[in-house]
Amino acid sequence: MLQLTPFRDPRIQGEGNHYDDAVIVRINETTTLVQTVDFFTPVVDDPFWYGRIAAANALSDVYAMGGQPVTAMNIVCFPTRSLGPDLLAQILRGAQETLREANTALAGGHTVEDPEPKFGLAVTGIVDPLKVTYKGGLQCGDELWLTKPIGSGVITTAHKRDMASPSVLQNAMEWMAQLNDVPSQIMIGLECRAATDVTGYSLLGHAMEMARASQKSLQIWADRVPLLEGAQDLRTRGAFPGGSQANRNWLESSGQLHWHPDVSELTKDLLCDAQTSGGLLLGLRPEQAAEFQAQMQQRGRQAWSIGTVLEGAAGITVTAQQA
Repeated sequence: MLQLTPFRDPRIQGEGNHYDDAVIVRINETTTLVQTVDFFTPVVDDPFWYGRIAAANALSDVYAMGGQPVTAMNIVCFPTRSLGPDLLAQILRGAQETLREANTALAGGHTVEDPEPKFGLAVTGIVDPLKVTYKGGLQCGDELWLTKPIGSGVITTAHKRDMASPSVLQNAMEWMAQLNDVPSQIMIGLECRAATDVTGYSLLGHAMEMARASQKSLQIWADRVPLLEGAQDLRTRGAFPGGSQANRNWLESSGQLHWHPDVSELTKDLLCDAQTSGGLLLGLRPEQAAEFQAQMQQRGRQAWSIGTVLEGAAGITVTAQQA
């Protein structure tokens, strides 16, 4: 089997591990770039909302590392011959609206004919090299904060099965399309040093990446984790994507995830649910936390305290509620 030899370019900043959301590239003494790329198949039927969500998702990796996106390029795989250009135009219009909201310039892109639609963006931003937020930046005593509710994987799966009501789906789409710009700006102003965005590996999967990168033990209080409207009911009715089940299998087989006996099977599934364009998960010192929440509220956003960082072997303990 062919093995690739890792090449470490000296311009790449940080620890260089695979946990981080984007790459930090030092160009010279005054310029540091943050770059990422992300695309996926449709999670909703509405092409306009699909474009909005895909764009917000791609931008999120830049925000998660404390950066400001500057330019973006479309990545389009689309069956133009069978679905036609009008549907594609709606996807691109949705993405363009999100980019406009993010003050990010659309700088072109590339399109290929593909039997299955896929859309996303390559994003380039700038970041202060002294204010980058890495997954490995957690310290003992930090509080864990989450900026969006979870459950989008369950809801979009239910939508594909015609189980989700229009109001439940609309609420989920609006959350997925919400930019992570505001919490990113606030956390950087408060000198936060550890953050990630919650996407396909689930809340616990991405928290595990932070635990491993930081070599810390995390405690998460299940009753404090916010859920999207309808997620609990739809999971009870059988909606659960294969990727979410794979997340749970992987986490439980790692030996680093520990459930308190009072945590229900339903809750375990939701905490492992694969998200699309989820919120930021960040670590804040106690003296930063109240100010973070206050500033989020002042700007019309929400945030939830869901756990804490402890000394100990890398891993996660999930309790039913805060002790």
